[in-house]
Amino acid sequence: MKTILVVGGGITGLSAVYELQKWKREKQSDTRLILVEAGEKLGGKIKTIRNNGYVMETGADSIVARKGLNMSVIKELGLENEIVYNATGRSFLYGDGTLKAIPADTIFGIPTSVESLAKTSLVSPEGKVDALKDLYLRNETFTKNDSIGDFLEYFLGKEMVEKQIGPVLSGVYSGDIKELTISSTLPYLIDYKEQYGSIIRGFEANKEKFQSGSGKKFFSFKNGMDSIIDAYESHLQEVEILKNQRITNITKNNERYCAHLVNGEMLEVDSIILSIPHASAQALFSDEKIKEDFSKLKNSSLISIYLGFDVPDSVLPADGTGFITINTDELSCNACTWTSRKWLHTSESGNLLVRLFYKSSHPTFQTLKQMDVTDQLTIALNDIQKSLGITAKPVTYEITDWVENMPNYEIVHPKVVGTLESDFKENYPGVLLAGCSYYGVGIPDCIENGQEIAKQLIGSLSDS
Repeated sequence: MKTILVVGGGITGLSAVYELQKWKREKQSDTRLILVEAGEKLGGKIKTIRNNGYVMETGADSIVARKGLNMSVIKELGLENEIVYNATGRSFLYGDGTLKAIPADTIFGIPTSVESLAKTSLVSPEGKVDALKDLYLRNETFTKNDSIGDFLEYFLGKEMVEKQIGPVLSGVYSGDIKELTISSTLPYLIDYKEQYGSIIRGFEANKEKFQSGSGKKFFSFKNGMDSIIDAYESHLQEVEILKNQRITNITKNNERYCAHLVNGEMLEVDSIILSIPHASAQALFSDEKIKEDFSKLKNSSLISIYLGFDVPDSVLPADGTGFITINTDELSCNACTWTSRKWLHTSESGNLLVRLFYKSSHPTFQTLKQMDVTDQLTIALNDIQKSLGITAKPVTYEITDWVENMPNYEIVHPKVVGTLESDFKENYPGVLLAGCSYYGVGIPDCIENGQEIAKQLIGSLSDS
């Protein structure tokens, strides 16, 4: 009897072991499936906190609708009737002491028409003229492995990137956009440039993929994002789930592997899917070459602070759902989501719930992460007072610290991942990497990656 071990009970690991269970049932295989999770609950970064009538997500708060709604697993898990959509509204940039609306006819701050470019109030007339070069400049050098920041600046101009596009992309993807690749952020930009001769015209032709008529771009679940975690767990009837069990190291035993648990027990297995952060995976092996390659992958940090107030969320600007900070010398936060406005299910009373994001890219982050909870709350309340004029005391809060736990897809990332894949194929056949440390951070990306890695493993078993 074969034994397959999945390490890590986050969304990718759950997706992988769920796919393996489907295969096991279809083939009526006697394969033993084991899922090991170091924490007391499954879910990884997905965790929902319910307190004082508020629903707060410690990690991702939603799923991109254009990706997630096409995934059959949502229906398989019985979640289609639990879906709730984001309320529509405008996003803002905060700079020079005011909130400035991001032009509606943009995607990630990128104009989707010449008219949209002409109407923006965030860029000077000279900056708009500079951005028009996108309409006639051809791409002769950039590939998907080049910098997204350099690519956009070359075709749309420095001012457009710095004042409109850059803050939005930096708000979505952790890290300096000059250090992030096109492939790890917006890979279709190269395709648009080649097919339409222009990034702007490419978005104009494909706008409907990103902007639905209803404005419902994201979805969550009535009882919070951990509904998908609970649904996965309830469907894993033929999987041995070991919680509060951390693996300390993995060794080879002829053609099998020994996974040593912190409690002294040992699991002897034939194949392993490692769906844990790369730093955790690195610690499981004694191979110096693999350790060295793992060390080339980079993480950034994030602190998320929720604040709930006993005031109606109508105190917020009309039709708004949040802002991104332009200048780091004005606020300590990088962005702020007006959660109760964007997600109606998160506040029973309709009172104000906001979520502030503090990233390691901000100059004040190193100081912030050393502070105690009281001082961190003081910083957050100061940011809320400056940006929104709210001076009320919070009735609830939730602080989540993701220090050195947010993957950064820098220019060298694809090459490093490719090297690691080769390392494992040669030295640890049957041990596969999975998860956002390597292949994508969105929930649909993680689910798809778990499915793909499981199918890859199934294919190798069929060939043996």
